[in-house]
Amino acid sequence: MRTLAGLSAAVLIASAAPPAQKAPALGSNQWQVDSNHSSANFSVRHLMVATVRGTLGPISGSVEYDGKDVRSIKADVAIDVKAITTQNPKRDEDLRSDHFFDVAHHPTIKFKSKRIEPGSGGTFKMIGDLTIRGTTKEVVLDVEPPAPIGKSITGGLSTGTTATTKIKRFDFGLKYNEMVESVPVVSDEVTITIDLEVGRPTPLGTAQ
Repeated sequence: MRTLAGLSAAVLIASAAPPAQKAPALGSNQWQVDSNHSSANFSVRHLMVATVRGTLGPISGSVEYDGKDVRSIKADVAIDVKAITTQNPKRDEDLRSDHFFDVAHHPTIKFKSKRIEPGSGGTFKMIGDLTIRGTTKEVVLDVEPPAPIGKSITGGLSTGTTATTKIKRFDFGLKYNEMVESVPVVSDEVTITIDLEVGRPTPLGTAQ
């Protein structure tokens, strides 16, 4: 009786549970960001004598790429800045506060590309809109040549690249500006480096 009762309860719970969310369908040249193998890192000068480095948080989103021409690349990604870390809990709490990212009201950083400018040796510049703390500015990312497309461990396709940009944090409302003997505690310029891996389960030119 207990076994039957337990089985009945399990069936009722399972039937009441919401259906599992399906992954969004991919277009014929669309790739999904592999959050487990991508990272968004930053560095900033502290007191103009040392560099503090950290990770902004997990990356999600999608990229379009035909596997041949970098001019086909389009990116639409988000970074969950609630998970920002510099391996210093007190500093990380400050970065999440209204002094900097104000994650209670602006939990994500977003980037959406607008155009590509090819460079030499497969490198290129990606120009797009970066949104931090509700403020959107156009930025330029210097991007390395995409890695050759290969098989992923799940049997699909994967590729990736690294992109770097420098921003002025004051432009995005991160205006904490404490001074020590006329030297800023945190510099205005911030370098952001994104190591991105993307994947798709089907060959290019086919929709999922």
